[in-house]
Amino acid sequence: MGVGAAVTRRRRVGRRRQRRIGGVAEAEEDGKERRGSWISRGTCFVGVNYGTQGDNLPAPADAVNLIKSSQITAVRLYEPDLPILDALRGSGITVSLGTKNEDLQNLASSTAATDGWLNTNVIPYQDVAFMYITLGNEVVPGPFSQFVLPAMQNMKTSLDNAGLSAQIAVTTDVSMAVLGASYPPSQGAFADGVVDVMTDITKFLYSNCAPLMVNAYPYMALVSDPEHISMPYALFTSPDPVVVDGDWTYYNLYDAMIDSFVAATAKVVGADDMPLVVSETGWPSAGNDPYTTIDNAQTYNNNLKNQVLSKGTPRRPNVLLNAFIFSLFNEDLKPAGVEQNWGNFYPSMQPVYPLWGSL
Repeated sequence: MGVGAAVTRRRRVGRRRQRRIGGVAEAEEDGKERRGSWISRGTCFVGVNYGTQGDNLPAPADAVNLIKSSQITAVRLYEPDLPILDALRGSGITVSLGTKNEDLQNLASSTAATDGWLNTNVIPYQDVAFMYITLGNEVVPGPFSQFVLPAMQNMKTSLDNAGLSAQIAVTTDVSMAVLGASYPPSQGAFADGVVDVMTDITKFLYSNCAPLMVNAYPYMALVSDPEHISMPYALFTSPDPVVVDGDWTYYNLYDAMIDSFVAATAKVVGADDMPLVVSETGWPSAGNDPYTTIDNAQTYNNNLKNQVLSKGTPRRPNVLLNAFIFSLFNEDLKPAGVEQNWGNFYPSMQPVYPLWGSL
């Protein structure tokens, strides 16, 4: 059934429905969005990025069984992979589905293009629990930046017409490169070269109660500036405050990174309530001694899980954000060294270190 036909299947229960806001369900009554309620309601998850750049990875059905048996409740796919989507049918696993960066220009051209994309990659998978569709992976700044907003607008229209916009949020994900300032966190601001496009993206997402997805890697900040960033600050292990920013005290770099995005988006929307999702974070286990050890990767990712599931950041202590750890498997087709060693599991499906649960 295509997007056009799907419109007839739209059902409303009274005047109340559920919509997803940064991973937290918010009630919507009489068309009036209660934006503030996402701050302290609902639950959040820590999921995993499922990459496929390996020639020795498990079959999708085996990988999905591993995800389920490890009690991982959400996965992020960088682009449609129909065998993986087939394996996810009926699993109950929450899915963030990306578009290929090279498809953005076409998706920005018309709703016919986004209708076609949905008809191929989403509509046939009614038994897959899609939560987000991400248009563009770290394309801002860059030549694809101009296509992100119109592509999101078209996809949102197509989801509306299919009766799916209450279940699936449209978004994009960006790296720290979009920030021109991030220290101290309260001074977070979009860089001059992208401020116009990021302002438009932020306003669109905010108006639709959709999250901005951000990639935050304390590891990368540490290795780029080890003289000024300490290992304990990056690994969530500092016993003492490292940064004091007015009323906010920071014991770990992850919180500081997220709050710099809170500050940057607040400068656009005029409030601290911009929904965010951490689309990528993690720590490699090898390839760049002394920073990349199995112990450090285990420490970071376990501390991250505990942090994300229990509290917010100093600027928004009651806001629990969904997060996706990078990544599910070590992938041997990536460049040798660090890039091949971000996985929580070896391709054999044995854990690199204890992180997830088991059934």
